[in-house]
Order: sequence, then C-alpha cells, then structure tokens
Amino acid sequence: MMKYIIVAGGVLSGLGKGITSASMGLLLTSRGIKTTIVKCDMYLNIDAGTMNPIEHGEVFVTHDGLETDQDLGHYERFLNKNLNKTNYMTNGQIYKQILDNERSLIYGGKCVEPYHVIPPEIISRWQKAGEVNKSDVVIVELGGTVGEYEGLLFFEAARRIRLKNPKDIIIVLVGYLPMPPSIGELKSKPLQQAVTNMNSLGIQPDFIVARAEKRVDDKRKEKISLASGVLTEDIIANPDLDTIYKVPLVLEDQKFSELITHKLGLKLGKIDLKNWVLFVKQIEKISKKVKIAMVGKYQKTGDYMLEDSYVCVVEALKHGAWINNVQPELIWIDSESLEGKIMNELKEVFKDVDGILVPQGWGKRGAEGKILAARFARENKIPYLGLCFGMQMATIEYARNVIGFKDANSIEINPDTSYPVIHIMPNQNQYLEKKQYGGTIRLGAWPCVLAKESKLKTIYEKFGDIPSAPWYKPRDSELGNKLIYERHRHRYEFNNKYKKDFEKSGFIVSGTSPDGILVEAIELSNHPFFVGTQYHPEYLSRPLTPHPIFVAFIKAMV
Repeated sequence: MMKYIIVAGGVLSGLGKGITSASMGLLLTSRGIKTTIVKCDMYLNIDAGTMNPIEHGEVFVTHDGLETDQDLGHYERFLNKNLNKTNYMTNGQIYKQILDNERSLIYGGKCVEPYHVIPPEIISRWQKAGEVNKSDVVIVELGGTVGEYEGLLFFEAARRIRLKNPKDIIIVLVGYLPMPPSIGELKSKPLQQAVTNMNSLGIQPDFIVARAEKRVDDKRKEKISLASGVLTEDIIANPDLDTIYKVPLVLEDQKFSELITHKLGLKLGKIDLKNWVLFVKQIEKISKKVKIAMVGKYQKTGDYMLEDSYVCVVEALKHGAWINNVQPELIWIDSESLEGKIMNELKEVFKDVDGILVPQGWGKRGAEGKILAARFARENKIPYLGLCFGMQMATIEYARNVIGFKDANSIEINPDTSYPVIHIMPNQNQYLEKKQYGGTIRLGAWPCVLAKESKLKTIYEKFGDIPSAPWYKPRDSELGNKLIYERHRHRYEFNNKYKKDFEKSGFIVSGTSPDGILVEAIELSNHPFFVGTQYHPEYLSRPLTPHPIFVAFIKAMV
C-alpha cells in the first residue's frame, strides 16, 4: 500500500515547506525508502509558466518539459534525481480534467459536484506520482496555508485517505513562531491557531515542524503540545540556518526520519548521510569570497530585493563556488538602473566584482541594461555567464560593438530592427498569433552537440564527466559523440542568417542541436571566461554534483 506524508503550512506562506519536504525526502531515501515528492499549487493556472516571477518566484522546468513551482528544484537537488510531470499539480489542472471528463460523459450524466469528484481526482494523481516514480512513500506539499479557501479540497483528500487507511498517511504541519523584538521570546499562539484551523477540517497533525528564528525550546513545545494534542517528541524544531543544506541534519538530530518510519509502519533501515555531512562540513570551513554581479530584472519589488525569481541560479552558484572553496557574495543589480550609463559610470557599478551573470528574462524592459553589462564584461575581461536571455543579450552586444551591426537586436525587443540577430523560432509565430502562450515554448531536456576544441566541451569533460550526472545520457551511436542533455525554456533563438558574420570575427558557436539548426551555446576565444547558453544549466546543478559550467565560471574568478 502506498504511504503518504502530507505537508501543510500554518500562519504564513514562505516558511520553507519545500525545504522541509525535500529534507524529509532526503532522510527517507538515505534509509533506503523509495520516496518521491509532489507539489500542489492552489492556483487556477494550468502550470507555473504564465505566472509572474516577481509574484510567484522562479519557474522550474522538468526534464519532460513541465513548467513548475520552484520547489521542484529543491526536491531534485535534495533527492538527486529527475522528477517529472506527475510531481506537480495545480487546481487548474484538476478543474480542467474534471470539466473535460464532464464533456465526455465520464460521469454518466450525474450532477458534477466539487466535493464528490475533486478529492478522488487529487488522490489518484498522488497515487500516480508514486507509481510513475516507483516509490513507496509520496510526500505531498500543499501550497499556501491551512484554512485558505482554495486548498480545502486538498485537505479533504488527505482526510479521506486517513479515514480509509489511517496507517498509511501522516500529516505534518509546518508552522511559524514569531519573535517580536519588543517581547524577546518566541510566541506560539499563531501556531496554536493554525492547528485549530486544521482540526476544523477534520484533520489532526501527527507532527509539527516549528519554524522560527531560533530553536524552539522545551517550554514552547509543552505549550504547543497542550494546545494541539501533538506529543512534545513529535514537535520538531526547525530554526533559521545559514544554509538550507543543514536542515536535513537538524531534523535528523531529532530522530525525525525514525519517528516518521515508525508511524507509517515502515522498516527502519540504517541511515547513510556520510556524503551529505561531509558536504556541509566543507561549506562551514570556507571563508574566502568571490563577488558576483547578478544583473536581473525580476528581483526588485517596491523597496525590496528578493532572490526567489532566480533560486536555481543562486543555488547553482553556491554549488560551483563551494567546490572551488569560496563563498559566493551576490551583488544584485537591477538591469533597468544601468540603462543610459556610459562605460566610466559602469566601472563604478561593477567595481570589485569578480564575475558578471545575466540570467533569464523576457521582454523589452531592462534589456539595454543587460546588453551594457555584457559589453562591460567583454571589454574588461571579467568572467561572464549569460543564461538564455543573457546569451541573447551578449549576442546582440557583440553584433553592435564588434561586428558593426549598430541596430542589432532581438525581434522580441524591436520587431523593426535591421539586424534581427535573435529571432523567433519558426514554429512559434502560430502560437503568438493565436495568443497561445502557456506551455507552447521550447521546454524540457534537448540534446546538444558541443563543438570540438571549444572551451565548453573542455568544461564538461573536466568538471562534469560524472556517470550519474543528469546532463549526460549514453553515447549516441550515430554521432559517435557524447551528447549533453540540458533543459530549455525559450521562444527566441540565434538567427543562423548571421552565423558566418559572427564566426569570422572571433565569436564561437560552441553548442548546437544535433541537426546543426539551433545554436545552443556561444563563447569568446580571447576572453578568460565568456560563455552564453540558450539552455538553463542551473536546473541540473545539485549539491553533490555541481554543474560544470558554474564550476568553471567560479574557477575563472578564483
């Protein structure tokens, strides 16, 4: 029988339910228990692809091409395995499926009522995720917080599983204890109220994971226990830490995986966290830093600068830095703030930085600032990494200032440019004309052939030749060459019409699709490190297997 762990949040969102779920997945997997994780978003969006990154955070893409919540990136990094479309679901998917069923008379002409048809549909998807991923335990993270209207039927699905198979499901409530500065102690009342909200849905939590600035002490645990009915030993402290990769170890210090396996009636295998412990200890020893300018346009919201829009990039930089025995210090630069600046002014902006990274993006806003950042990195020999849009901006900059195509641009930014060095992919116009934006771009893992003698090929061979690495598949017999498989999320591409103009001026096309039609990566020969990828290597970087491009990028800075 499939076992389920339902992870819900209380008090406020953004507590770290995803990290808690990923940490539980790592702990159970380390005990030899086959585990997968499902994220449930309560939005009516079909997927995360149409969500504003400033509002929702970064979009993560699976190997099989689904645009998902960023938490799936955390799951993959902690589990060290590729997940798939069954690991992500939204209210929109559920409602669409049910309406399609109704139109097809699947319900035999009955009145279709949410209470009767939605919970079974949810349960069937949780079960399918377990089956597809060959797992014995399915951890299910419910987005949002307990008591929100849009999540009620997900809690009802959990209640029904418990009603039918009470030994096959446990409920974990991740709740927050604030510590007002004027009071100076953790306050448990908001968490107690979250438990009351959950009880009103007919559900009692088995565990409470207490999130707070500091470790929750025994006195607070006793208060929570008395108010919630959860045993003190089942209240797990999860304080703020200097890195998310310590969370599994903090949870395991409290015997969390042992408590979980006991309640689910699973065989308790010996835990093996040796490599993870060594990895965390290595991080703690590092003091030297490198400064990296992150030139983005989705991090600024009002008076605040947030990292959620670029989570995978940030984590990949950490992975690449730590293996080089340095800590990454990120300097966040809003690309719009660079527009109109001359080179002397840019020197002040980029003073003391060791590298410049221009990440993904869409549209005209802030594009000229990213182009200026690419130019500054090229002319001043500063290590540069351009990801997707960042590669395109570097291409435009080179066309304008080296080749002499002064009006060069992407038709996404200027449809009337005389030199559309970045143009729309041939099959994409039909989607735009019909306003079919969701799920129509180039998504998922695609093969790429690396050019012989290119720096990029050397980088993969030197830093990424790991048998279990997610960017490799078996050697392709027809090409007689080892392909890389990287994940994509784009609608625009390098325009091959200008390929010869670029190549004869020192611009190297270092990666293409196997048929040679699509340019997947570029680099400059007369530069310490200047690489752009149309794909997203950050999606495949993991703590114990850092992505080779990020390793080489940081190494160039060091």
